[in-house]
Amino acid sequence: MFRKSIAVLSCLVALPLSLVMAGGAEAGAVQDGAAPAAAATDCGPGSLPGFRANFFPHEPNVDNTWLPMKPGTRSEFTGKVTDLTTSPPEVHTHRVVSIVTGLAKVVDGVRTVVLWDRDYSDGVLEESELAFFAQTWKGAVWLFGEYPEEFESGKFAGAPSTFIAGVDNARAGIAMLANPTKEFGPYTEGSAPAIDFLDCGQVVSRKADVLKVDEFNPLEGAAAGHQQKYYRAGEGSFKVTASGGDSREFLDLTSTTRLDAAALAAVNERALAQDRHGYKVSPGVYGTTEKATERSTGGSCGGS
Repeated sequence: MFRKSIAVLSCLVALPLSLVMAGGAEAGAVQDGAAPAAAATDCGPGSLPGFRANFFPHEPNVDNTWLPMKPGTRSEFTGKVTDLTTSPPEVHTHRVVSIVTGLAKVVDGVRTVVLWDRDYSDGVLEESELAFFAQTWKGAVWLFGEYPEEFESGKFAGAPSTFIAGVDNARAGIAMLANPTKEFGPYTEGSAPAIDFLDCGQVVSRKADVLKVDEFNPLEGAAAGHQQKYYRAGEGSFKVTASGGDSREFLDLTSTTRLDAAALAAVNERALAQDRHGYKVSPGVYGTTEKATERSTGGSCGGS
């Protein structure tokens, strides 16, 4: 499965990055000017950033140049997954459709942007996920939770990997640093001990307008391997590769378009329907959140 597919979102339009001056080697905490929070699960000393809701503006605009999230942006990635646990290895086609909705949702006291991702394996829907992001005043993009509905043979099969920051000791983490450089990391992208979720990021290289980040979950061991995600300034993610592990995925960005107002409204309705469904499926975790709502998107460009 494409780990955190929402994090490879790309956009056509991005505003300038707000640079942050850092004074140490503690990635998220230093860049956001707060001491790291103690936690039982993180990616190393100082890797789990300190959190305050007032780090974030009320309106959840995400314009980090490496991970811009413009409402109405639809990005499609295609590639393959090789399962090395079988003999001979099985190869499956994989397609991810990621859309920045025109919705907002308050999570752990922060108003977030709602992304809607759909993952297809061999042409069949495997997962439909809502994910929640917000950007600090200083420019770092944080992940606040995910509600991934899983499907088997096209039929709904549950949402066991749901996590929401502030519930069951889950913590928000940094999906993209404000000023990513090799000196920072590994940094914690999200932590949810109840479901053994721990995503770590490490900047590998930043050359001209291309950024490479290595991601891994230390709780899963060698069988999980690592993902490498490539980002282009002003656009977002455009490539995913894998190293090690029993299941290796390779994806490329194949299209990026902007939905018109009617298409975005239809997407919002479908995402709102999944949001409502989450209260029935996961009342103890997802059901603790406020319902998603529509927000002003400032208009959309034509095309679908």
